[in-house]
Amino acid sequence: MSMASEFKDFIAGGNVVDLAVGVIIGGAFGKIVDSLVKDIIMPVVGRIIGNVDFTNMYLPLSGQDSSLPLAEAQKLGAVMSYGNFITILINFLILAFVIFMMVKQVNKMKKTAPPAAPAPTPDDILLLREIRDALKK
Repeated sequence: MSMASEFKDFIAGGNVVDLAVGVIIGGAFGKIVDSLVKDIIMPVVGRIIGNVDFTNMYLPLSGQDSSLPLAEAQKLGAVMSYGNFITILINFLILAFVIFMMVKQVNKMKKTAPPAAPAPTPDDILLLREIRDALKK
């Protein structure tokens, strides 16, 4: 089988199309979750903690004043912006939880086939077993 025909069979198999659709939907869903975390969850969490703005939480590494906004501090030198990391971590946890729930539901919907009944024992095997048992007695 030539490589071109193998590739054609691979593309036509359906798995590639399913994967492409999954990637496109996943990308769009990721943007929705990103917006949810950035625009809705983090402001509420920041408000509960005490009017903390996670987008401007950083540790100055080049002697910048820690009261500067993040963008200005980055212009003056290196900073460790852990507020952005916290936001992305929460984003990841929400995405992971949603994917876990989706996989859980898909696994519930999949019906497992009941185990097949064992094939009936052939008559000659049954007869041999009877003979064996009679000889043991």
